Amino acid sequence: MANVAVLSYSADGFAAVHDACAALGHVPVVYAHSRSLRPRRPARAPGDVADIVAGIPAGTDLLLPADADGLTRALSAYDLDLLICNGFSWRLPRALLDLPRHGALNVHTSLLPRHRGPLPLHWAIRDGDPETGVTVHRMAETFDTGPVLARRGGVTLADEIDPDALFRELAEVTRELLKDAVPRALAGDPGEPQDESAASYAGWMEREFSLVDWSAPRLRTHHQVRTFRFGVPGPPGPVARVGGEWRALLRTRTEPGAGVRVECGDGPLWIVESVPTEPPDHW
Repeated sequence: MANVAVLSYSADGFAAVHDACAALGHVPVVYAHSRSLRPRRPARAPGDVADIVAGIPAGTDLLLPADADGLTRALSAYDLDLLICNGFSWRLPRALLDLPRHGALNVHTSLLPRHRGPLPLHWAIRDGDPETGVTVHRMAETFDTGPVLARRGGVTLADEIDPDALFRELAEVTRELLKDAVPRALAGDPGEPQDESAASYAGWMEREFSLVDWSAPRLRTHHQVRTFRFGVPGPPGPVARVGGEWRALLRTRTEPGAGVRVECGDGPLWIVESVPTEPPDHW
């Protein structure tokens, strides 16, 4: 049985990795929770930790590190064979990546090298991708660039996305891919290098993304609204001037039907749902 550490931000993230490892006969010896988006920043909601504690297996330790250096020191005591990240947002130093005998793996919810970075699902929706998937890769010091051990697509991004259902499907794909990737990693398989010519970066949304440009193509605006509906900090939807007032767009459609018709750069779009909001200069 291998000594495995799991790094994540959520109870569901830990559970997906734990289930795959347990099916292979490896019960993780330690969890590490990224209690903040970045090291030494304000912690997430206390409920996150409570959910993790409620689901942690007997005999598995839980670490709540303040920064990557402290995490490195703590994990050095576990004589690790493998480290697996699933939704851990911190950049990990080389000293930490070198701790486990067989390296560190990361679970990324895109078909790498497309959509590297912190918001792969948001950018897949923003770009109008019809589907996404999961990649398990060896970790490097730069985000999401290491060699690939397992990858699977086929996860549909419907026009109307149910986030909970999408995350459940991605978690199931993660479980199945780890059953392939973990044995490969423990056997010393280096993985396949990513194609740098196909790489794209899914970074944080720029402030301008919150404002609709009616001269842009209609599909760009439609996917902009879909991205906000999936979850973007700020107003409830991208803000636009409609009929002489500022409104946040919550839902649009590209085919004729119920709603307010507006003209975009290449044709009409229908606003199905919107709410009044403050103009951009009040943000």
